[in-house]
Amino acid sequence: MILLRRLLGDVLRRQRQRQGRTLREVSSSARVSLGYLSEVERGQKEASSELLSAICDALDVRMSELMREVSDELALAELAQSAAATDTVPTPVRPMLGSVPVTGVPPERVTIKAPAAEAVDVVAA
Repeated sequence: MILLRRLLGDVLRRQRQRQGRTLREVSSSARVSLGYLSEVERGQKEASSELLSAICDALDVRMSELMREVSDELALAELAQSAAATDTVPTPVRPMLGSVPVTGVPPERVTIKAPAAEAVDVVAA
């Protein structure tokens, strides 16, 4: 099972370490106890949005950047988990959009469903 709190903690730790800062420095700046910040970084505690905001401010990192990195980590973990379940390596599928000739279809609009549940209108030639 993928735990979001562990991924979040890993990303926070990497951010802090990239800056060459100690837990003590960040906890002091964020006004969070050293022990609690340590538990958040180890994925043992769930961080509230207020706490995350304080830590991001202390690290001078936008919360959206933090969440984007966590999201990327989550996507990789999900791929690895599904690959392990099927013993195969999944190949990412990208939609092929562009001018693809449509034959045998009346020249009216054809709706193609994109992967993100968006509809894309294509005009048949």
